[in-house]
Amino acid sequence: MSTSIRTALIGYGKAAFMHAQALKNIPEVDFIAVQGRDLAKAAAFAGNYQVKAYDQLNEMITKEKIEVVVICTPHPDHKNVAVEAMQAGAHVLVEKPLASSLADCDEMISTATRLNKKLGVVSQRRFFPSAMRMKKAIDEGKIGQPMLGSVVMLGWRDRNYYEGDAWRGTWDGEGGGVLVNQAPHQLDLLQWYMDDEIDELYGIWKNINHSYIEVDDTALAIVKFKKGGVGNILVSNSQKPGIYGKVHVHGSNGASVGVETDRGAMFIAGISSIVQPPTNDIWTIPGEEKNLGKWEEEDAAFFKTIDAVEYYIRLQDRDFILAVLNDTDPLIPGKEGRKTVEIFTAIYKSTREGSPVKWPVNAER
Repeated sequence: MSTSIRTALIGYGKAAFMHAQALKNIPEVDFIAVQGRDLAKAAAFAGNYQVKAYDQLNEMITKEKIEVVVICTPHPDHKNVAVEAMQAGAHVLVEKPLASSLADCDEMISTATRLNKKLGVVSQRRFFPSAMRMKKAIDEGKIGQPMLGSVVMLGWRDRNYYEGDAWRGTWDGEGGGVLVNQAPHQLDLLQWYMDDEIDELYGIWKNINHSYIEVDDTALAIVKFKKGGVGNILVSNSQKPGIYGKVHVHGSNGASVGVETDRGAMFIAGISSIVQPPTNDIWTIPGEEKNLGKWEEEDAAFFKTIDAVEYYIRLQDRDFILAVLNDTDPLIPGKEGRKTVEIFTAIYKSTREGSPVKWPVNAER
């Protein structure tokens, strides 16, 4: 049985850089190649890691016997690249969002099922100790049934960020704005913690501070879940400087738990770095309230020992690699990524139609 997986990156931008840094530090990974449309750019990127460069995906997978690809391309390209990679024989891990439309998600998931390939989506905030701690408490019934979920993400992206890549801030190139690019982390945590299918959503998006982009920089929504829970969503890239990202869940027994996933300086501008430790900011489970200060100290101490951006991406990449090695499910399979796409699709649809959107959401936005 193989103890390492022949792995390649697709793309050579900022997200690809973060994954390359992670892949080189995973013992079960044999980092082989980088593929992109522009061979010169792919070669320049690949040279930093002493790996090969290709401009043809099928050729790379076939010639190099690639087993896993990590897709870091603009969102609207995710489906075509993922389907081609799976048809060529590779398992696929995709940067968030899984795709920019539900129809694309469905084709990716059905292709993975038909070809017996693993499909995962990146949402590395699930791997934060504070996020895992919160999930464990909810799963153990310590707050009763989750009844109210709250997402607040108040960040900032500047003109340099949007103009740094031509595809950003456009419907055709990015597929949306804050809902598609930054909010998926918190939207993923919301549906993971509530662990219930949505029944109905009413939402609205706006562009408040970025007249030079086509897409949303702010969105709000109210959510009804099928088991009786409710939720609220507020996400924005128009708060200067950025403030925080938080996900809170309140339970049927009155107890509440929360995680501050993104803090302060993380949101100032551009591609953010994790410069402050994520931690639990609310914890009212009887008998455990005093743990909050202890956990914050532990999270801060651990944070000082890691490169947080690389570390949490490495945890997720390794989770997927081990799923391939051991033929198990990754923590975040494609069907989980689809749930996030369904949420932001519903917000766009609700804004356009001026009314609540029922689940399941039509595949067309």
